Amino acid sequence: MNGNRRHGLGVMVALTLASTVSSLAWAQEPAAWPNRPVRLVVASAAAGGTDALARVLAEQLGTAFGKPFVVENKPGANGLIASENVAAAAPDGYTLLLTYAGAMVVNPSLYTRAPDPLKRFEAIAQIGSFGNLLVASPKVPVHNLKELVAYAKQRPGEMSYGSWGMGSGGHLTMETFLKKANISMTHAPYKGTAAVATDVQAGTLPVGWVDVSSQIGLVKAGRLVPLAVSGTSRLPQFPDVPTMGEQGYPFPTTSWYGLFAPAGTPKALVDRLNQEVLRAIATPAFRDRLTALNVPVSPSLTPAQFRKVVADDTVAWHHIAETAGVKPE
Repeated sequence: MNGNRRHGLGVMVALTLASTVSSLAWAQEPAAWPNRPVRLVVASAAAGGTDALARVLAEQLGTAFGKPFVVENKPGANGLIASENVAAAAPDGYTLLLTYAGAMVVNPSLYTRAPDPLKRFEAIAQIGSFGNLLVASPKVPVHNLKELVAYAKQRPGEMSYGSWGMGSGGHLTMETFLKKANISMTHAPYKGTAAVATDVQAGTLPVGWVDVSSQIGLVKAGRLVPLAVSGTSRLPQFPDVPTMGEQGYPFPTTSWYGLFAPAGTPKALVDRLNQEVLRAIATPAFRDRLTALNVPVSPSLTPAQFRKVVADDTVAWHHIAETAGVKPE
């Protein structure tokens, strides 16, 4: 019996030592990271708001960690292509994802193949919290939602609208609005908001959803007419443009940008990245660049807090998708 107890005690000690060595190895690994360039996969085409922010962030992180963070654009399918690419990558910190709320928390309600945001990714940091902008062509005589509703009712089945993809935040926001307003318009999905803006200002597309960060210049130049802002508050850049709720069509869910890693990425590494992103956001230079990109600064959240935002928004957007009658493919 004594021999068995000694043997059992020896096994327990060996397991404890192995666990301790393993923990120390994981704790030490982030200190050596990165020793080569890091891929920053971006869920949008070049020249869009997500891409512009990614390049600012890549520059900041590259300086902080001493290795290049290389932006790799993978647009399409409302960010699904980028999400799948990163979800399948090794959880070693050398592949990260910069994406937007629609791609991360809306897709699971729309595509059966969409990676689960809580099971397939580690939430690192939230960057920005804002609404999107519904714009019209100057060739269309509308300046607010009331005028848009009246104009569309006079042209049943003739109008279309653009968004940055099937199942995107713009798509679901518009479908919710159309249902409440009892009007119909045909959805025209694009790969990015830059393409939507191009067709709207040309008059090829009467209205469309765009991000503020990359299209503010066109709005201020009068080449796009702002009709409404999604979310709960007006945009600082356009204080005179009312929210959808102020115009009688409440839509309280906001958008955000976020940095993610494949599931299983060491916690110590995730924490390091979070701290560096928050440190970057806190600097006047980075805040100035965010302002130049028209991205409002979000609250400083830990990875656990940001994960809760992702979880809550996934539930909220699932309800929105059901209400809008959009079914998963």
